[in-house]
Amino acid sequence: MSIPQTPTTRTYREWFEHARKCEECKCVTKANDGCEKGRELWGIYRLACVGTNAGGGK
Repeated sequence: MSIPQTPTTRTYREWFEHARKCEECKCVTKANDGCEKGRELWGIYRLACVGTNAGGGK
């Protein structure tokens, strides 16, 4: 049985899988310095984090 993924873990996994395979993203130390697709995926992950924390900890 698999554990359901939250939007935060799902979007991080998508970014991580991309960054692991992308030659440009492998060479940088900050996600914002990666390729266009990597930056886009990182932005989606960050938005998911904000959405998760917008509930006031409930």
